Amino acid sequence: MLAKRIIPCLDVKEGRVVKGVQFLELRDAGDPVELAKHYDQEGADELVFLDISASLEGRKTMVQVVEQVARELAIPFTVGGGIRTVDDIRRLLRAGADKVSLNTSAVLDPDLIRQGSEAFGAQCIVVAIDAKRQADGTWGVFTHGGKKATALDAIEWAKQAVALGAGEILLTSMDSDGEKKGFAVELTQKISEAVTVPIIASGGAGNKEHFYEVFEEGLADAALAASIFHFKETSVGTVKQYLSEKGIPIRL
Repeated sequence: MLAKRIIPCLDVKEGRVVKGVQFLELRDAGDPVELAKHYDQEGADELVFLDISASLEGRKTMVQVVEQVARELAIPFTVGGGIRTVDDIRRLLRAGADKVSLNTSAVLDPDLIRQGSEAFGAQCIVVAIDAKRQADGTWGVFTHGGKKATALDAIEWAKQAVALGAGEILLTSMDSDGEKKGFAVELTQKISEAVTVPIIASGGAGNKEHFYEVFEEGLADAALAASIFHFKETSVGTVKQYLSEKGIPIRL
């Protein structure tokens, strides 16, 4: 069985790492380059860097910051935010990213997933899905940093994205984001069972037990967290040691 991955996430706005609750009330969490260096040394399996306001503000990801972060890392590095074209993907991969995360642009132009996958390989293309539970019990997909609702169903969109060439799904529960009450296990499980590519669960990590739940019950391949790592509520090492003791395959 492949080892499960623990992935800190740097949500970056105006050059600083920020963290909020349900995509709102952002507070400063530090310098992205320093945090990247810290997580690399601490034993994170990968790092995700999301320029969270790029799509909303209609601009491209900050390539210079990506280059600075990449220089500090020996672990795989995924970058998202404001990516609209194959040239944007190429620019970020050249700047040092190992993968790119497509969210708003993939919904607006699903063929970008296919183009990116064909040009650079499916392993480079992560489709990020921001999902929120609807009144009828389904999960809707939101874009533009969680600001715009779409008519898409999260499970069906995940299947379509994989069919187009996505090599991984980064699944964020907007209901759970920043709440620290646990990942959206039910949604994660449903999407894990619906597709054949790895699922990164995101949104809701509050303690080490939550990681165990999303791996064991949610069938996630990786779990992403921000607040609890940035504000030193726990560490990557502590979470990994706990998971290993619980029998979850993990790289120590």
